[in-house]
Amino acid sequence: MTDAAVSRTSPVPHAAAIYLAIVQFFFTVGWSVYVIFLPKLLEQAGLPKGIAIWILAADQVAFMLSDLVMGVWIDRARTTLRRLGPVIVGLTAVSCLAFLLLPQVVRLEKDVAKIALIAALVVWTLTSSALRVPPLVILGNHTAKPRLPLMLALNLSGLAVGGAISPYLGVTLRDMDPRLPFALSSIVLLATTFGLIWVERALAGAPVEPSVDAPKAPMHGSAGAILFFAAIAIAALGFQLHFFVNSAPNYLRFAKPADLDLLMPVFWIGFNLAMFPAGAFTKRFGALHVMALAAVCGVVGIIGGILATSLPMLIAAQFIAGCAWGAVFVSAFSAASSLGSPGRVGIAMAILWAVLALATLGRMLMVGGGVTRTPDLTPIIAWGPAVAWLFGGLALAQAARVLRKR
Repeated sequence: MTDAAVSRTSPVPHAAAIYLAIVQFFFTVGWSVYVIFLPKLLEQAGLPKGIAIWILAADQVAFMLSDLVMGVWIDRARTTLRRLGPVIVGLTAVSCLAFLLLPQVVRLEKDVAKIALIAALVVWTLTSSALRVPPLVILGNHTAKPRLPLMLALNLSGLAVGGAISPYLGVTLRDMDPRLPFALSSIVLLATTFGLIWVERALAGAPVEPSVDAPKAPMHGSAGAILFFAAIAIAALGFQLHFFVNSAPNYLRFAKPADLDLLMPVFWIGFNLAMFPAGAFTKRFGALHVMALAAVCGVVGIIGGILATSLPMLIAAQFIAGCAWGAVFVSAFSAASSLGSPGRVGIAMAILWAVLALATLGRMLMVGGGVTRTPDLTPIIAWGPAVAWLFGGLALAQAARVLRKR
């Protein structure tokens, strides 16, 4: 069966990818709500709000561990994937319950509130991995490899849109009673997650085109795969520093603080728009080659932002950087799926998520430790993302050569 035939007879992967994007969108919105209100919740529980950055850093450690455990479990359960949807829904129900309780437990007696808040945070973080690794594995296991990059772009667009609206959420929600946004986020996310059972069943029954060039054995342990994950870690740290540390100060050179809510999403607009053509290029030229080229193009955007002499120039540079990271991001998941095929897609996807969480952890530790505010390190923080993306791009090109030889 040709890919065109599958496209005509099996619209299920497209519908599933769009539905999973909706789930990812609400998951991202929930995370944004959590970040916005965490300092206030800590203060209400009698804890110093200054430890919020360290709790967020601890969340990333929990994400890494739970992602890896989830990836191993998925691979072991691959022969019974029909049962994966209900398990995801069950874990998400526990996660949403813990999330719902966060603004409630802080109203208890102070000593009890501290313990209850930390317990709810741990439960929520550990169970949140049910919506990180498994949906992508479900999509990857039931989608023909040539079509997977586009399906991943559709799915990951939910994360991009959620990230784009996070500045607006910060302005809209910051003075609101946290119980309402926490409740709405929990209920909507849980309601949409129930549809994963349908998604899984629909994908399992849809015809799939076999990939004639699929590897006969997983290459997740090869030198090329290790180099790939290391390159992603470096590039992801560059992204973290560029967007979350450097972008706002760069904009404030030409704009007022009130304008940031309109300017910060420019990066995510480029991110979302670039994922779809990147998916098409990945199908034709290979994920690692697309990632390497995109990372190098991103260097142009970062340097352009540093050297910009006007707001329009800076906006254009941020858009280019967002396009570059969008291409790297979607191609990375496509590459991870290929590296884990057959039979180890779960752990490959989990390692990728863990690497991204590690980069986030690195940025949070730098912010919490005051590294990003040290005057002597300002040039390194400013130019570091460009160096990281350049080095990451070169490492990805080398990984492509190593894997091609293998």
